[in-house]
Amino acid sequence: MSVFGTIMSKIFRHPKAQAAPPAAPAAQSRPATVPASPTAQTAPAAQAAAPAPAVDVEAVLGVMAQDAGQSLDWRHSIVDLLKLLSIDSSLANRKELASELGYTGDTGDSASMNIWLHKAVMRKLAENGGLVPDSLR
Repeated sequence: MSVFGTIMSKIFRHPKAQAAPPAAPAAQSRPATVPASPTAQTAPAAQAAAPAPAVDVEAVLGVMAQDAGQSLDWRHSIVDLLKLLSIDSSLANRKELASELGYTGDTGDSASMNIWLHKAVMRKLAENGGLVPDSLR
């Protein structure tokens, strides 16, 4: 499994992961000139269009941080985020994650790479159904 896949798995499958409340569906209106058909099949279409519930990434990580038994700055540090998730935080593993996420900078400049990685991980979590506040992106 990829490093990012492991990150997603640890967050999205965490026992304390709570789905965000679903958004209320917009009411569908019919034009006044078209009578409602009792045979219209709107229920299956509505069920098929319903997306999977999003996971509140910040809440899950917050619970994990409380249970960690150590102070980790996961909100700003990719190293601490990986430690919180019990994932290898070595430079070699972070370089692998950078490669997976398309980092084009100098991997020898670990400080710049780490800042980029944290933001990229949060963006990718959001792209994959996680609720991530703008302050973490």
